[in-house]
Amino acid sequence: MCSSLAAHAGKANDTLVYASDNEVENVSPYHNNMREGVILANMAWDTLIHRDTKTGEYKPQLATAWKWESPTALLLTLRPGVSFHNGDKFSADDVVFTFNTVTGPDAKIATRQNTDWIKDVVKLSETQVRINLKTPFPAALEYLAGPTPIYPAAYFKKVGLEGFSKAPIGTGPYKITAVTPGQGVTMVKNSSYFKDSPLGQPQIGTVKFVVIRDPEARAAQLMTGAVDWIWRVPADQAESFKVMPKMSVLSGETMRVGFLSINNNGTTPESAPFKDPRVRQALNHAINRKGMADNLVRGGSQPVYAPCFRTQFGCDTTSVVKYDYNPAKAKALLAEAGYANGFDTDLWAYRERDYAEAIIGDLRKVGIRARLHFVQYPALRNELRSGRAPLSFQAWGSFSINDASAFVGNYFKGGPDDTAKDPQTIALLQTADATVDKAERKTRYAKALQRISTEAFWAPMFSYSTNYAFSSDLKFEAQPDELPRFFKASWK
Repeated sequence: MCSSLAAHAGKANDTLVYASDNEVENVSPYHNNMREGVILANMAWDTLIHRDTKTGEYKPQLATAWKWESPTALLLTLRPGVSFHNGDKFSADDVVFTFNTVTGPDAKIATRQNTDWIKDVVKLSETQVRINLKTPFPAALEYLAGPTPIYPAAYFKKVGLEGFSKAPIGTGPYKITAVTPGQGVTMVKNSSYFKDSPLGQPQIGTVKFVVIRDPEARAAQLMTGAVDWIWRVPADQAESFKVMPKMSVLSGETMRVGFLSINNNGTTPESAPFKDPRVRQALNHAINRKGMADNLVRGGSQPVYAPCFRTQFGCDTTSVVKYDYNPAKAKALLAEAGYANGFDTDLWAYRERDYAEAIIGDLRKVGIRARLHFVQYPALRNELRSGRAPLSFQAWGSFSINDASAFVGNYFKGGPDDTAKDPQTIALLQTADATVDKAERKTRYAKALQRISTEAFWAPMFSYSTNYAFSSDLKFEAQPDELPRFFKASWK
């Protein structure tokens, strides 16, 4: 597909082609949690509320006003005159359908954490709904401004999830016109996009997302002009792009955190050692976080010791154990746990193979001999959720939500990605999520983070920096939340 794009990319054809290394398994926003899917969601769908990235202020999007009737009831007034890409009028029915569907008992959505605070949604009129919460959830507005796009009720009911994923419809600044599995997604400017949107009006006529898994191939396509924009550019490659004519490079730390999940409850022989907290602590001492951040990730990356990002509300790491890089201590802890000669295990990964190999190198130095299984994300997720993956190297960007619940809640509140299933941590997080008092909420998260680190349920490692390289014809701004907003891009 990439070579056939060569004649079509660029300013002359008003077509922005951007490339990434991962394919979205399902374009429907609630049915994938890949960053590539988050980008598409923000192109083709709208949320009820918009959060201004510069001020943090919540602004009207599909909802024009909102007010709390009680700690568990949120009243929203909806914007009139908005249409879906197929011409259907947006109304309260779409909001009720979306949330009641994705929170239903049979909903097979990718990240329940994003909507499991909703009890139900009730239609009060064509332009008014009430969201009823299961318990108080102070972060509700942050989620309504994030991973909670609104679906077209009538169309979705007609075509079902399978049909919707092939020909999706939203109200957003771009219409999806083609979904080609394994290759990419084509979008065209929504010329009827509502004029009062806080996103502004889309500028570029056609935007194409293409999948190019090999980093060298992505770079080559950018240099030939077949592609206009790439990211996750290795640090060395980014430096070489900086001196090339007609090329722009942006770099910076993001909210994304790289981590090793540790299966504390596995039934396979490879997981058995990790039931012992001393082994999990040894693994944490074996990882050279600063070395990886400084020498491999670079670009502002920092060591991370807790499952949250420092800008998120509730990410108080004062009491978190900051495991130093100490191979000798790691070996001593392994010997104490009965593994003086180390042991064999498996590590699953789906991105940045060089990072995964560096982690394996660190583990081998202390006697943890991990075999690498490098697969696509859906395969890794299946192994992890079935309990068969003893270790997995992953990354999480919290859907760009600035609240700790979006990170620690997803992985430690008893959901499908929780490998610890620790009752004490689950209880702390459930209380933290529902506590209205900000100080008390922070205290609960701090206690949960402290327990996770003391018990070494996980090994958080480093924040990601992202290097973007793109045609100098393109006007593009990078944001710390790692969400490229192509609907704001334009040609110079």
